[in-house]
Amino acid sequence: MTNELTIIAAASINNVIGNNNKLIWHIPKDLIRFKELTSNHAVIMGRKTFESLPYPLPNRLNIVVTRNASYNNDGIIVCKSIEEALSHCKNDSQPFIIGGGEIYTQTIDIADKIELTRVYKNYDGDAYFPEIPEEKFNLIKEETNEINGDEKIKYSFLTYKRK
Repeated sequence: MTNELTIIAAASINNVIGNNNKLIWHIPKDLIRFKELTSNHAVIMGRKTFESLPYPLPNRLNIVVTRNASYNNDGIIVCKSIEEALSHCKNDSQPFIIGGGEIYTQTIDIADKIELTRVYKNYDGDAYFPEIPEEKFNLIKEETNEINGDEKIKYSFLTYKRK
């Protein structure tokens, strides 16, 4: 079986993905898309990303990468490296990397695909998405949307495939 390692993220124009271990915006269509794409797949994340969730994501194999050898939690597999995490995904056709910034940086050079929600606004934050190397990825799909809530937010669902 060939795995298609996919990074999934939402990032602002200035590549901010979060602040104080929280999402900065609330885009319901993005959350629905995330759930649809990642359900029934492995989701690999860092410890801080996992701790930002209320519980392990249902209908997914939750894998947490951390340097803390004694870290443990119900409903997750704990790994000390990306390589170890990927070894648990051999039977998954499309495992997902779901964050945070450090994990994205460690996996962007090995990912086959990137599902990015680009939020067209600058935000302050403390977690960042790495620059997408244009020489390695092609933009193959783009769907632009807008949300009119407390603040008007323009965003696009972008799909990149490794060249």
